[in-house]
Amino acid sequence: MNATMASLSKSRAQAFSLERIAGVSPWTQQVRRAIELVAAHQSSVLILGPSGTGKELIARAIHASGKRTAKPFIPVDCAVTTGTLFASHMFGHVKGSFTGATSSTLGCFRAADGGTIFLDEIGEMELELQAKLLRVLQQRTVVPVGSHDEIPVDVRVVAATNRDLGREVTAGRFREDLYYRLNVVTIRTLPLKDRPEDVPVLATRYLAELAGRHGMPLYTLSPQAIEVLQSYAWPGNVRELENVLERAVMFSSGDEIDPEALSGFMGSAGVVGPLPDAPAAQSTHDVSQLVQATAQGILSTTAVPGVFRVEPDVRQPQADAPPPLPGRAAVAGPASAAEQAADSVWPTLADVERIHLERTLAATMHNKSLAAKLLGIDRSVLRRKLQRYGMEGQPGEEPAGPDSASP
Repeated sequence: MNATMASLSKSRAQAFSLERIAGVSPWTQQVRRAIELVAAHQSSVLILGPSGTGKELIARAIHASGKRTAKPFIPVDCAVTTGTLFASHMFGHVKGSFTGATSSTLGCFRAADGGTIFLDEIGEMELELQAKLLRVLQQRTVVPVGSHDEIPVDVRVVAATNRDLGREVTAGRFREDLYYRLNVVTIRTLPLKDRPEDVPVLATRYLAELAGRHGMPLYTLSPQAIEVLQSYAWPGNVRELENVLERAVMFSSGDEIDPEALSGFMGSAGVVGPLPDAPAAQSTHDVSQLVQATAQGILSTTAVPGVFRVEPDVRQPQADAPPPLPGRAAVAGPASAAEQAADSVWPTLADVERIHLERTLAATMHNKSLAAKLLGIDRSVLRRKLQRYGMEGQPGEEPAGPDSASP
């Protein structure tokens, strides 16, 4: 009975770990198959690839899919484990071995006994420390600081780095013998820009995780937003995608994320082209559109080259006169070319909302607390809308105080 339960538990852990490797690209499917094959053996594994591509996720999946899943998985950041603390952190120490050693410790290798130790950023390890690590991998024993007794350890080693270890060996910055000791099986991760078909899958899964974690409604992506995400190069890979989505959720007014909520958080270094169906401002027709847009109001750039944001000109309504519709000429007499151009464009809901926000702020002398009450919304919602339209920090707003402090 216990054996059956343990088998079921292992199957669930394996299925969950493989589900975490989300995507539909050929690379994702290949990695899942590689994890299943590698997990059945005990050889060392070296995971190579750029930062933010899920190297630790792959390492955890290997551990959960293998025979060691019931034993510990111990991650070690080799970039911060340096100097004299290395031996104590990795191999443990005995009580009284140095000042402050008031008790004995196991160290990471002994803590991972029977399980897996994950050596992250192995390429950052100093040469002197590489020699100590190599001896442990060869002898399969550790000697705690302050002791002379060798203690056997049974661990599987999975290492990862974003460096090219072959070049590091040639440059003399990484030991060749340690490289071959670690590089028994190699798994290479792929940048997110090279598998754009995985972006919607990863984004949908992370939005669901955000909703569960914070108890908020489940946000979805509009088709245009998905196209924007897939056209971006993602220099920070999956980690950057998660950050962009989390910030977009914070600044989205509805339950659907549109391109406007994304573009402000995506750096220009990752832009690989204009938005789909967006004007490139190169042809004669495009230039005439920009001239008309300038006549209508404010023309500002966005994070995507060749894509512009048009804000209609807001004119103060005359006293005792109904406010003119956005885009309609408010001056009597023969229509000018600019007025005719403005007259031909019907305002969007975003245009109307922005104008109403500006008029409300003007009527309340930029008192945001009062403006929120007049609009019938929470002050935090008003703040997000003002940030969305670039209306934060306008002159004349009320000084910070108990009534105007951010919630």
